[in-house]
Amino acid sequence: MKRKVITALLAATMVASLAVGCGNKGGDSKSDSSKSSSSDEITIGFSQVGAESDWRTANSESMKSTFSEKNGYKLIFDDAQQKQENQITAIRNFIQQDVDYIVLAPVTETGWDTVLKEAKDADIPVIIVDRMIDVSDDSLYTAWVGSNFKMEGQKACEWLNAYAEAKGMKEVNIAHIQGTIGASAQIGRTEGFDEAVEAHDNWTTLAQQSGEFTQAKGQEVMESFLKSYDDIDVVICENDNEAFGAIDAIKAAGKTCGPEGDIIVVSFDSVKAAFESMIAGDLNATFECNPLHGPRVAEIIQKLEKGEEVEKIQYVDEQVFTKDNTTKE
Repeated sequence: MKRKVITALLAATMVASLAVGCGNKGGDSKSDSSKSSSSDEITIGFSQVGAESDWRTANSESMKSTFSEKNGYKLIFDDAQQKQENQITAIRNFIQQDVDYIVLAPVTETGWDTVLKEAKDADIPVIIVDRMIDVSDDSLYTAWVGSNFKMEGQKACEWLNAYAEAKGMKEVNIAHIQGTIGASAQIGRTEGFDEAVEAHDNWTTLAQQSGEFTQAKGQEVMESFLKSYDDIDVVICENDNEAFGAIDAIKAAGKTCGPEGDIIVVSFDSVKAAFESMIAGDLNATFECNPLHGPRVAEIIQKLEKGEEVEKIQYVDEQVFTKDNTTKE
């Protein structure tokens, strides 16, 4: 998009002249093709939140496999280690390196106006993935790809309502382990959950605390909940890794969980280990948060390369998984 037409023409002329000068079908065609592809290479600067969960690892791998050299890209990958200041530094480095596109998986929603204005002034399109951002000017980013987090929370509560009714539960006491406070996934899933609790007279939120989307913190928070409350019916975890930690805490406390246990465990993301946990009978349900954003982002970039318009907001397709369908899936 930012590459100049004259540069492409010069590169094409050089390749053509080399081919004529060689005049040998048995020559090194690989060398010629590499020069041609090099001139067309698209450079992507990707600032990733970190590696706090299995979901995040899958998201990073999707980006790396999509934006590979063989696919015509050069990917500059930066792990922010869950720190926004690291992401701001990375974006400024991308601008200095004159990348063609910046892809950002933001730590939190706010605090991006200044650095994204710098990217806009440098004429570098910014594509946001996973978590949304809250900026004063929507033109500071070109498109967003991710999940409808509030809808995920609503789906989880719809499932819980049907499950509780089928079990004949008259009262539902819930412990809620939130994600990183301020992250889009946390905001949306918490909103969906809180609205559902408000709508059900027999639902009570006993406790609500962040598990920071990590297994260790999820276990720590659940241990605290179990010490404070002996009547927890359900634990809602805002990602699978928090649920794995919660399950460990529940078992360590001498209680059971899952479809046949004392405590219902619900989570989000649907990573491979969540399916294994459901098969083992520990996890009741997981609500998919599709991490494979690479192909969708590549599709957006290719449209922009052709000068086409792209949709500002693009949701990925997602499913609900329980023990009933987990073996098949």
